[in-house]
Amino acid sequence: MNELSNFVKTRRKHLGLTQEEFAEKAGVALTVIRKIEQGKENLSLTKVNQVLQMFGHVLGPINMNHAARNN
Repeated sequence: MNELSNFVKTRRKHLGLTQEEFAEKAGVALTVIRKIEQGKENLSLTKVNQVLQMFGHVLGPINMNHAARNN
């Protein structure tokens, strides 16, 4: 499982929501939640951000050179 899938699954469970309930609250299809939590590739960034906004987060580009210097 990758970081994104683990993050979403852990936070969803912390809220006590099923995948179905969470999908409805996030305004996305159940398949979107399942794909994220299964670590599937080729996800819509718009849909991923719609889900992450439930936790006050968004996914965006990271400057790899800057990130490497900060580690």
